[in-house]
Amino acid sequence: MTPLLKIAVSVLMIPAAALAQDRAEPFPAKSVRLIVPYAAGGPNDIVARVLGQKLSERWKQPVIIDNRGGANGVIGAELAAKAPADGYTLFLGNAGVMASNPALYSKLPYHAEKDFAAVSLMVQAPLLLVTHPSFNIKTVPELVTHAKVRPGQLSFGSGGAGGVAHLAGELLNYLTGIKTVHIAYKGAAPAMTDLLGGQVAFTFTGPLAALPNIKAGKLTGVAVTTKKRVAALPDIPAVAETVPNYEVRAWYGIVVPARTPKSIIDKVNRDIAVAMQLPEVVQRFTSDGSEIVGGTPASFAKLISEEIALWTQVAKQAQLRLD
Repeated sequence: MTPLLKIAVSVLMIPAAALAQDRAEPFPAKSVRLIVPYAAGGPNDIVARVLGQKLSERWKQPVIIDNRGGANGVIGAELAAKAPADGYTLFLGNAGVMASNPALYSKLPYHAEKDFAAVSLMVQAPLLLVTHPSFNIKTVPELVTHAKVRPGQLSFGSGGAGGVAHLAGELLNYLTGIKTVHIAYKGAAPAMTDLLGGQVAFTFTGPLAALPNIKAGKLTGVAVTTKKRVAALPDIPAVAETVPNYEVRAWYGIVVPARTPKSIIDKVNRDIAVAMQLPEVVQRFTSDGSEIVGGTPASFAKLISEEIALWTQVAKQAQLRLD
């Protein structure tokens, strides 16, 4: 080989060698963005920030929380779906963005299953079915009986059309054959205000909002929406104890843009599992009745698919569309 040819070959080999070195570089080698499709301060943001802090400590790289709220989570989801599939963009998916939105909107700028790859389910939380004492409804059977005697007269409030609290009420209608009327508010706080005032009969809400009012006698804690009773609330029965197959969970997990390498998905899954089992993280989430879940990417993908099918069926039955 002539000296000139040797030089040419060496020059051509430099990019390939550099590329091989880059590929071998441990992940992550730079900061990671975690997109949250809601404003700062809510439960989604809290979950993201707890996880982000622990992953940052483990990875020795910053995990930057990027709040992109608006349009029932659609804005943040679209942004995440179109991000590079290199592992450096994570997305906090929840029951609304990943499951109920596909059931309620005929057109979305993202496809919950085709545009994302599931990484890990992290936390699921119950909702509490609570009633105003003036309605004298203390159990699910009493609610069903009341609604059947007065069809269309019993109302329930939620923080907005299409949210998990709204769908929890529609699922109860669907499975029991009753007809209660949904009242959509601009947020969970005004919905709770009207419930406390007796303007609506019941609502579904998180334990943090419900428990102080239950203890004060202002509301009646009727049931939790998870399949079984919650360890932190042992005296409150599950709806499913009297309405078989009823289950509504507020859940949170991490997904990434589709075509993200499997090796990165598996690594992030393992690191999330470690982070979510840290004692301080477990304490943070289980103190209010939430549950650390975890699991494989495949099991999370299966949950998303099942929830889309469930809410599509409920939306069809209730003739719900948000377009």
